[in-house]
Amino acid sequence: MTYIHQTSISYSDSSAPKVWRIGKYIRLSRDDGNSESESITNQRKILDEQIAACFDGSCFVTDEYIDDGRTGTSDDTRPEFMRLTSDVKNGRINCIVTKNLSRAFRNSANQGKFLEEFIPLYNTRFISLYEPRIDTYLNPEVVHSLEVSITGFINEQYAYKTSLDVRRTFDTKRKSGEFIGAFAPYGYLKDPVDKNHLVVDPEAAKVVKDIFHWFADDGMSKRGIVLKLNEMGISNPTIHKRRQGLNYWNPQIYNNDGLWSEKTVHDILRNRTYTGCLVQGRQKVLSYKLHRRAQLPEKDWYIVKDVHVPIVSPALFEKAQARSRLNTRTAPGQTQVHLFSGLLRCADCQKSMTRKTSKNNVYYCCSTYTRKSKFKCTRHSIHEDRLKEAVLFTLQKQIELLVNLHQILKTIEIASNSSSEATQIDNQLLSQNKELKKLSTVQDQLHLDLYAGILSSDDYTRLYTRLKDRSCQLQKSISALKERSVSLKNSASPYLDNFLSTKNISKLEHSLLTELIHSIQVHENGKVTINFRFSDPFPSNEI
Repeated sequence: MTYIHQTSISYSDSSAPKVWRIGKYIRLSRDDGNSESESITNQRKILDEQIAACFDGSCFVTDEYIDDGRTGTSDDTRPEFMRLTSDVKNGRINCIVTKNLSRAFRNSANQGKFLEEFIPLYNTRFISLYEPRIDTYLNPEVVHSLEVSITGFINEQYAYKTSLDVRRTFDTKRKSGEFIGAFAPYGYLKDPVDKNHLVVDPEAAKVVKDIFHWFADDGMSKRGIVLKLNEMGISNPTIHKRRQGLNYWNPQIYNNDGLWSEKTVHDILRNRTYTGCLVQGRQKVLSYKLHRRAQLPEKDWYIVKDVHVPIVSPALFEKAQARSRLNTRTAPGQTQVHLFSGLLRCADCQKSMTRKTSKNNVYYCCSTYTRKSKFKCTRHSIHEDRLKEAVLFTLQKQIELLVNLHQILKTIEIASNSSSEATQIDNQLLSQNKELKKLSTVQDQLHLDLYAGILSSDDYTRLYTRLKDRSCQLQKSISALKERSVSLKNSASPYLDNFLSTKNISKLEHSLLTELIHSIQVHENGKVTINFRFSDPFPSNEI
């Protein structure tokens, strides 16, 4: 776009007219909402209409810089503003035009530095069309005026108050179990009726389930899962979201090859959202100006259970977490972890055992001895076949003992290790039943307000539908909690159940070992000590 216009404005400069290379800066903040007056379209129209009237010589609109949904309190969070300043530095543009100061700045310090230092340094013209009217070429002293300073201060205070209000609103939503993320986690979609509620994405949810089962039940490594997903031709979460028509963006979006990575699989396995739970507020913004985040301790997180349909069971999720805490790295070229990966420890130095192969014989040695110093520990060597026999024999004997224990516990009605969870469930049931009763009362009141003419038919339908949906969610959650409560009362311990479910064990698998065994300590004399996850009634088994 090229403008060549004559205006009535006369300059004191008698030299040849300067050619202005214009950069139009437009910013729309999330705080602006659906304001038509601040829309990108309206800002562009105003700038296009006014540009010609600001110049008495040639001018060229070199580029347009639009920060959509960006805050004005910090320069480095506005990519287009950063590109604008870069173009000023390299001489591509020598004039900046914006609607008003609040579009360019909501940080008075940045405003002052930009107008008083940056603009003169690079001999650039800055024009703000609306009050206070600024043209640093026609009136360079205006940037030092009280009006400009006060406007910068007012804009900053507005940004601070808005930021505070937004944070309070978000905290309220987090407490009530409303999802406030920009995009739903992979496996879910935002409810078309309620954007703060998650619904299952069937295609992606199946992949999530497979990942958990492959890792927790089948003993696959994260690397092995990545290879399998990519071989199956399954798009990674980023590409999946983009194909759904979502304007999903991350820093690597343009270099994304559609393939899965170990980090992506790791993040999915750690995400409690898949159990029907919402965990939000893990970080806080240090300052409304800096926009940097700091990690918060778990006690300050907003954790709300049973707010949406789960994709994996809590038991499967915890099983995956237990495996993740182990050293489950694989050897180069391997997709399955070794049988005892993450479980073996030297009985003396408590460091991990190193797996070695010699002439088709597999054995384990203390990692301190083999990798660090032969003076700090001894070999603690043991053959894998000997270890397999010892562990299998001990598991079988432990199960025999626990079968009898199970009968005893049931007889004397001991709910070992489950009382805490049972208490939590009782509290949840009490709270959710109260909410359900309250919703019923509100629904009755809506009927009365409709008949009394206080509510319109449309308002009544909208509110009633929302209340009904929430009531259905609560009823499903209450039903699930009751089932879990009954299960806990009929079970002495979740770990005891795991043992009893493997009553006829005849073959060792890594997933089974991680489920039943906490650690295996190898002594120098060839003996091993097995520490079971359910080991309260008995000392650790030494063989």
